[in-house]
Amino acid sequence: MSKPFLFKQFQIHQDRCAMKIGTDGVLLGAWTSLEQQPLSILDIGAGTGIIALMLAQRSKADTIDAMEINEDAYEQCMENFESSDWADRLFCYHASLDEFVDELDDKYDLIVSNPPFYSEMVSSGDESRDMARQSQSMPFEELLGGVAQLMSLNGTFSTIIPYKEEKEFLDLARNFNLYPKRITRVKGNPESEIKRSLIEFQFGDIAGSTSDLTIELERHKYTKEYVDLTKDFYLKM
Repeated sequence: MSKPFLFKQFQIHQDRCAMKIGTDGVLLGAWTSLEQQPLSILDIGAGTGIIALMLAQRSKADTIDAMEINEDAYEQCMENFESSDWADRLFCYHASLDEFVDELDDKYDLIVSNPPFYSEMVSSGDESRDMARQSQSMPFEELLGGVAQLMSLNGTFSTIIPYKEEKEFLDLARNFNLYPKRITRVKGNPESEIKRSLIEFQFGDIAGSTSDLTIELERHKYTKEYVDLTKDFYLKM
């Protein structure tokens, strides 16, 4: 059995998950705003459960649900939840987004998703990894439609997507009356191009704010902003 990935307050086993822990998930889990003190949280496409666990550590939400379609990832997510200090607040459903929307009447105060987004079909020779990475398995439109049905009226939805998909994603979101409250554009180092967009949505058009985040000044020398964001989680921070 491979060694778990250790964080300050929990650990993640990921040997059965196609998508391993990466910067995107940790960024989203740390960046997501909890100022509205959500009582119920949903993580769509939970993978290892990393984001739900980070939000359990950061929030007082009674209900933190996750949803994962891949059976191996779902089982591993449940194990990671059960071995954490917050097992009584965390639950993972083995379902697709369609099934989940059909079966659930509850609304969530906060929804998060680190969606699959390699829309260009690239096969790595590993089918479950490809499915986890490719937006075919959960197109943006399906994700946004699900969010619109599952989010409470005053709720928020936080996600991370490639910067190059940002405009299209915002256009799609408007069809569901979802508008950006906050956007943070992320790049690896001062010289690199913007790689990711962290976006927080709410229902109804408002004047949102935008900001930038750079992860490293140089190799393994992290910016103060990135350290401040992630220091409650990474052992090395």
